[in-house]
Amino acid sequence: MINIFEVNETINMIEQEQLDVRTITLGISLLDCCDADLDLLNQKIYAKITRLAKDLVQTGKEIELEYGIPIVNKRISVTPVALVAGPACFSIEDCVSVARTLDKAAADTGVNFIGGYSAIVSKGMTRTDELLIRSIPLALSLTERVCSSVNIGSTKTGINMDAVRLMGEIIRKTAEATKEQNSLGCAKLVVFCNAPDDNPFMAGAFHGVSEADAVIHVGVSGPGVVKHALETVRGRDFEVLCETVKKTAFKVTRVGQLVAQVASERLSIPFGIVDLSLAPTPSVGDSVAEILEEMGLESVGAPGTTAALALLNDQVKKGGVMASSFVGGLSGAFIPVSEDQGMIDAVIRGALTIEKLEAMTCVCSVGLDMIAIPGDTPASTISGIIADEAAIGMINQKTTAVRLIPVIGKDVGDNVEFGGLLGHAPVQRVNTFDCSEFINRGGRIPAPIHSFKN
Repeated sequence: MINIFEVNETINMIEQEQLDVRTITLGISLLDCCDADLDLLNQKIYAKITRLAKDLVQTGKEIELEYGIPIVNKRISVTPVALVAGPACFSIEDCVSVARTLDKAAADTGVNFIGGYSAIVSKGMTRTDELLIRSIPLALSLTERVCSSVNIGSTKTGINMDAVRLMGEIIRKTAEATKEQNSLGCAKLVVFCNAPDDNPFMAGAFHGVSEADAVIHVGVSGPGVVKHALETVRGRDFEVLCETVKKTAFKVTRVGQLVAQVASERLSIPFGIVDLSLAPTPSVGDSVAEILEEMGLESVGAPGTTAALALLNDQVKKGGVMASSFVGGLSGAFIPVSEDQGMIDAVIRGALTIEKLEAMTCVCSVGLDMIAIPGDTPASTISGIIADEAAIGMINQKTTAVRLIPVIGKDVGDNVEFGGLLGHAPVQRVNTFDCSEFINRGGRIPAPIHSFKN
């Protein structure tokens, strides 16, 4: 049972350590909106989203005022559009009309992002899947709030290398289509392996088909809280270190549980999960990198970084599952570059490279996230990076993702501003040796032997 004493315990975390509820995300199923008439499809989608989400933003604001807990974002996720667009969409323009409908619904309900312009193609692509994927560059260039994701692999099915190759091309085209905004469209596009059905965090959120008609998910974040707690045990052994992270994660998750329950009750929509993810921001003191450095690293990226991150991720999950019966989504530590000032500083000083970040993704909660790369990076190289990351996820039975931003007109060492929570990033060097012959083989990498568990 959650009580006011637990809320009072978090006041200092909120006021001094930048604890916040990063997002309340309303997941909405669009499966009952299917229609062979494109206009009717769009009308049904708009009507359902605006009906269910009409009070989402206001409810979030009321909870903020009542409990004194900052709720940074109010968002919507919907059923992957490729699953509902088939009967009505026969061209790229048809698909883009749905993206525009999502964007209008998001604007009219006041949310900052809507996720689910997505396709699940881990084993193969339908006609509609491929059409939607090819429409992504145009869709993201013509909308403001729409986020897109594509799941190209899983432990159970292997990796769809045709989709991997295509996504390298799509990321390049999205960069070109939004080059006037520093290729910002790519910041709203994620390529997944083992994507979860209940992720409340953008840009990868979508409403999985295993979910109810509508559901409330909450994403909590508190890197500053964890860092502050570790400052009190500086120099102590790993047992004390782990226990401190775990207890802190427990307290943070209880805040999310409270907000989720209250929002669910007031909106009359079932509660889904609390996602406890240490999601950083560009603000000073709100950094996952600084947590790792507080553990004893001179800089994130130094030898020992992957071990420190593994420890952090595991203890965060252990604390979270004790605090809520329904912990899900990604839950762990995010390591985006542009959104974490400590990561940015480590890249600038030469301590952190893409190769080291890839090693860290073996134990973090997501993957290669918000990394700016040279604008002339070939599509095949991007596909190769996606394939590497997907292989880590497939073999290790974990979610991995890639959100790369090839910034058109920028090169290694340039700094790119994205604004807001997306922050800024130095353009990082990528390996320039060619992998196109490997990527162009096509077909599918089979699932690993340990996937056969039936």
